[in-house]
Amino acid sequence: MSILSWRPVADVLARAFAAGVNPAPKPGVRFPEIAGRTTDVTIPTRHGDVAATVYHPPQSTTRPAVYVNVHGGGFVVGHREQDDPWCRYLAANADVVVVNTDYVLAPRRRFPAPAEQVYDVLRWASSDDRDWDGSRLCVGGQSAGGNLAAAASRLALERGGPDIALQVLHYAPLDLVTPGKAKRTPRGSRAILRPWMSEVFDTAYVPDVDRRRDRLASPAWGTNGAGLHGIAPALVVTAEYDRLRDEGASYAADLDAVGSLAEHHDVAGVDHGYNIMSNATDVTERMYDLIAGHVRRRTPMPDADREA
Repeated sequence: MSILSWRPVADVLARAFAAGVNPAPKPGVRFPEIAGRTTDVTIPTRHGDVAATVYHPPQSTTRPAVYVNVHGGGFVVGHREQDDPWCRYLAANADVVVVNTDYVLAPRRRFPAPAEQVYDVLRWASSDDRDWDGSRLCVGGQSAGGNLAAAASRLALERGGPDIALQVLHYAPLDLVTPGKAKRTPRGSRAILRPWMSEVFDTAYVPDVDRRRDRLASPAWGTNGAGLHGIAPALVVTAEYDRLRDEGASYAADLDAVGSLAEHHDVAGVDHGYNIMSNATDVTERMYDLIAGHVRRRTPMPDADREA
């Protein structure tokens, strides 16, 4: 291991990286033609209150389904507004309420606090007290958000709820044990995710190397993905050039073995963060439409509401 795996160094670099991030997606993937109607809420969790933006569907559905969105950022960057185009797109095209949530960040708050907090947000969103139908609940995220969505889905399985209709894992890091330099990518040194990034972010999030083997930190490592009977169906989206592609494919195979894989879709010709850090408008819209379709199919309106 290099000096980047020394916690004090990783913590300083993680904070510096987070401070320098520009959260704005590229112009080509902002979808300005989709208007968004939002409200801001504060959600209580065991790790303190967390801010979230609620996106409302334009249709007049009485009790729409709900999708909890978890932003990315290597567990250290906290810009939920980066997912604004995606949340507007999903609310408009899947007729769901989207709860775009923050969560506590490393290095100030480390594993497992963010995973537990996202699980608490799911419990909040599933409550009968909401303006939506919490029994038709989905969760998803991209990059680190996908890792947290997978962890929260695992906790829901182990703790008897809430029921999750679909988990969406979009180019997620699912193996924090294997060093980034050991993960292959066809792009080599031109890959978006550099090995040093994994070293810094993973150390800031889970400093204890042995603890990275935990099933909530690394669901695709070793046998962590075995025997997950009953876990929420998953749409696993990987990117052809992404350094994280193989662990996503591995976890998809684990889920398929227990009948919990909705689909594994590998996006050809793109790298990590293609829907934010590039102007790949066509491929981004195709993928957003694919995900929205899965959400619609997994959260059908009850017959009684449809008849009303």
